[in-house]
Amino acid sequence: MTTGRDARGHEAHAGVAGGPARHIPVLAPAALDLLDVHDGGLYIDGTFGAGGYTRAILAAAPDARVIALDRDPTAITAGWDLVDAAGGRLTLIEQQFSALDAVAEPGSVAGVVLDIGVSSMQIDDPARGFSFRLDGPLDMRMGSDGPSAADLVAHASERDLADVIFRLGEERHARAVARAIVKARTEAPITTTARLAAIVARVVRGKPGEIHPATRTFQALRMAVNDELGELAAALAAAERVLAPGGRLVVVSFHSLEDRLVKTFLATRSGAGGVSRHLPETARPAPSFTVLTRRPVVADDGEVAANPRARSAKLRAAVRTAAPAWGDTPPATPELPPLTAMLRGG
Repeated sequence: MTTGRDARGHEAHAGVAGGPARHIPVLAPAALDLLDVHDGGLYIDGTFGAGGYTRAILAAAPDARVIALDRDPTAITAGWDLVDAAGGRLTLIEQQFSALDAVAEPGSVAGVVLDIGVSSMQIDDPARGFSFRLDGPLDMRMGSDGPSAADLVAHASERDLADVIFRLGEERHARAVARAIVKARTEAPITTTARLAAIVARVVRGKPGEIHPATRTFQALRMAVNDELGELAAALAAAERVLAPGGRLVVVSFHSLEDRLVKTFLATRSGAGGVSRHLPETARPAPSFTVLTRRPVVADDGEVAANPRARSAKLRAAVRTAAPAWGDTPPATPELPPLTAMLRGG
């Protein structure tokens, strides 16, 4: 999702569609250029957040229309003023972006933009439980239902916890962290972000200038609770179905696993990669995309200085061909047991 506000904390910039813009999304100029917004086009902002990309699309073409999705009801509520100001050009829906093909007809969309990850609106609210910097309930759900991070650390087996933390957080001390979590939960339930951060910090030693010891563990739990890689894989396939020939797909990611998934999807669908393992070996569908970014677009020094979050951002884009959609959903690697199965493992 887009950052919930300008990471610099500055006053909002002049907005579009009759209202003030609350923030500038990461890599916005490049994203808008590659999205190629034009009048009469229908665009899907699959990760509405604070509405940064949606506002930019509405401002870029007076007759463009946007369908914006977000699984977070708080983001939807905050976006109603923009809906009113857009004069009928914006439809805002509480929906996971993996189901974006449920809100538009196949081949009807001129562009899809996805800004993957957690928003600063969510991180900055202690009640959401995303941050180790702010004590709050250990929740981490981007939506309003399903198991929380507290449920995962309470019930997953030590092995499953270690796999999640290692594969999704790329934490080399994953086994020690999982062992410490399992031991601590026998003493008292782990229900707050501060307690989990303290448990992790006892086994992952931080050094001055490095990230907080709990960073990778929190990231991994968040990604598991929200099935972020599975959602992204499904969203890419859904975008392929709804995009019209010549339509653009623009994805901004902040994590190496996400970027790898996008890169592999676009390489495969453009004919540069191998055939999907889900298709017969003899089947080689016609390329459904042409890649526009040989290398990912990254933020320049000025944007990184203004918004440190932009440092890890990578933008990839492609244009839809006239070939039929391939029909399969790419695997969301690394593969882990479903969350429901892990909750039965402890």
